[in-house]
Amino acid sequence: MPELPEVETIKQDLKERIVNKQITSVLLSKKAIIKNKRIDFIKEIKNNKFTDILRIGKLIIFVLASKKYMLVHLKMTGQLIYQQGKDIIAGGHPEPDLEKLPNKFTRIIFEFKNGSKLYFNDIRRFGYMQIVDEVGLNEIKNKFGLEPIDKKFTFEYFQKIFENKNKSIKVALMDQDKIAGIGNIYASEICFEAKIKPARKAKNLSIKELKALYLASKKVLQVAIKNRGTTFSDYVDATRHAGYNISFLKVYDRKGMKCKRRDGGIINKIILGGRGSFYCPKCQK
Repeated sequence: MPELPEVETIKQDLKERIVNKQITSVLLSKKAIIKNKRIDFIKEIKNNKFTDILRIGKLIIFVLASKKYMLVHLKMTGQLIYQQGKDIIAGGHPEPDLEKLPNKFTRIIFEFKNGSKLYFNDIRRFGYMQIVDEVGLNEIKNKFGLEPIDKKFTFEYFQKIFENKNKSIKVALMDQDKIAGIGNIYASEICFEAKIKPARKAKNLSIKELKALYLASKKVLQVAIKNRGTTFSDYVDATRHAGYNISFLKVYDRKGMKCKRRDGGIINKIILGGRGSFYCPKCQK
């Protein structure tokens, strides 16, 4: 699943291509997941424009000229694909044959006045779209915590999240209602950067350890955004290039490999919150 750095990259790249282009039609497949009545969704989008693209956590927010908002969540296998002539760019989960559009995984198609198209593909159909007004948008925003890259994300805010929490540190980092945007990959990387084992209880961290974790959460995401996100088998950015942050990852998906720190050991894998978690048993305490 794309996390904050990947979704930020998609947002920025699509923003350069579709903002202020008139939408002439919207095509919905029977398997499209729309959290509105289909007729209302189509009526709101057709002949409208996206005037901006925003993001909160992993949620992409397309601002409409009609003062409504189209929410898009890619979830596990969603992908946004922009096509203009023979040029195709994609962000999210890469399909095997992007040149063949639409394909059996295409759920929604937006057609623009200049002939370009935006496809929403989703293999497992966990992703969705939804039109909301400003009140609805604010209600959804209130369900998210602050992002580590937000100026309001202070150490005091971070400290309160971990007070008396009996959860593991890694699981606490992934609570979207407390901290928005951190998923499985970057939670492992943040714990490694802070030299703290991901399985430790959040409530047992010292002030020194909390500060290290706080700084690590900001640093790891900032580096990942700069590197345009992480790519494995399920993510390409909106210019259809693999994000190259994968070469900077220290522990994620490196089970059995030597730690990149000189004093490190062999990377282990454990399960926390139902997800694979990677850490170095020697340099993470």
